[in-house]
Amino acid sequence: MQEHQYHELADATILAIEEAVEALVEGAGIDIEFESGGEILELEFTNRSKIIINKQPPLMQLWVATKFNGYHFEYRDGLWIDNRSGVELWALLSDAMSKQAGVAIQLKAAE
Repeated sequence: MQEHQYHELADATILAIEEAVEALVEGAGIDIEFESGGEILELEFTNRSKIIINKQPPLMQLWVATKFNGYHFEYRDGLWIDNRSGVELWALLSDAMSKQAGVAIQLKAAE
């Protein structure tokens, strides 16, 4: 993957996550504060725990830090996959957000 392709994919993914969280907050009334800037998206839950998603350009990865662990996602076959566990990004975010918010969350990109 070329560097410009990585940036386009990573930026689009972070924006899609932000839009999905915004839809969740507005549609389901789940209280999540979020802030984005540059190459980072920070989600904060009512219990003050956070999930931080950020770009790692030198490695062409997206990194996700949750209350429980850190993950390094690489783009493979059209999906962002954690290079240690093999979990897909949207599945990981749904699981981590559910645990940190204390309610079931199914996060998905807008279609």
